[in-house]
Amino acid sequence: MVGAVIIVIVLLVVIPVLVLASSPLIAAAFGQTLTVDGEVRNEGSELIELNK
Repeated sequence: MVGAVIIVIVLLVVIPVLVLASSPLIAAAFGQTLTVDGEVRNEGSELIELNK
């Protein structure tokens, strides 16, 4: 019975908290990677200067 309660707590509390905590980190890394990639691909373009 105690094992079932622990499993339910993990499923309802721990896993959602980990997902919500890691999502912004993944989004920040993805955004940074795409920003650097866009600047490298469009180096010398006047649009990069206007964007800053």
